[in-house]
Amino acid sequence: MRRLPLYFAVFAYLATPSAWAAPQTFNTALPVAEGEFIFREQLFAREATDDPSAANRELQVLGAISVLGYGVHRDLSVFGVLPALNKELDVTTSAGTRITRETSGIGDARLFARYTVYQRDTPGRTFRLAPFLGIKGPTGDDDERDSLGTLPAPLQLGSGSWDPFGGLVLTYQTLQYQVDAQASYKANTEANKFTFGDEARLDASLQYRLWPRQLDAGVPGFLYGVLESNLLYREKNRGPTGKDSNSGGASIFLSPGLQYVTKRWIVESIVQLPLVQNLNGRALEDDFTFRAGFRVNF
Repeated sequence: MRRLPLYFAVFAYLATPSAWAAPQTFNTALPVAEGEFIFREQLFAREATDDPSAANRELQVLGAISVLGYGVHRDLSVFGVLPALNKELDVTTSAGTRITRETSGIGDARLFARYTVYQRDTPGRTFRLAPFLGIKGPTGDDDERDSLGTLPAPLQLGSGSWDPFGGLVLTYQTLQYQVDAQASYKANTEANKFTFGDEARLDASLQYRLWPRQLDAGVPGFLYGVLESNLLYREKNRGPTGKDSNSGGASIFLSPGLQYVTKRWIVESIVQLPLVQNLNGRALEDDFTFRAGFRVNF
């Protein structure tokens, strides 16, 4: 019976909106406490060098994604997302010359709201279901040029378009583990006579407590092992002459990671590895994406 008060104390700690494990490659349904902010900074490095064409393309993207969330009330949270990007593409021209094209700056911002439509809390576990809806705005430059002319659309910092997106996310949390899943869709619109293909995603995440093995009073934080999967489908891009046959397709990523969670802050890292890349034509395939960052509530 001495373990019963400890059990409820640890559950209360985990159920506090300012402390939880969370996915690293997508959203969670757990709330932001009313009147509180959550700030997240995530650094990432993406490499894509698997080129089926003779151009031997090598793409590297380095970035920092800043997220600010606010709890409007217990069920409604709003978020703003702003990326800073550096994109570099090495390519061999038809004349056999190796060239580099590069751009750096602020990318397109996203604003969205998430509303909890269902929750069920019992001792030691909680379940949440929350739809979200938002818009991506054209805050990134979409007309960058270098000595060779205007950069291709995928290398630009922004798309120049207003793109709505939405989806549904669910979270099931216990004292030992947490499961999150998300389904989402983004409808891309036209800008500069170019339209990126619409995007559909299915994401899942498991966060399992590795330390402490036993729950004791006075634990400063929790170490979680993380395993996530992402299914991404993109339609073909469309330009002035029609659809680009070398764009779009389906990819599946498997992502192992770690996360250390305290009552007010989280540090985390994860690496996204492609399992399946069924892309169209000569579309460039990913090698990996590494992400690391922190979150803090205030």
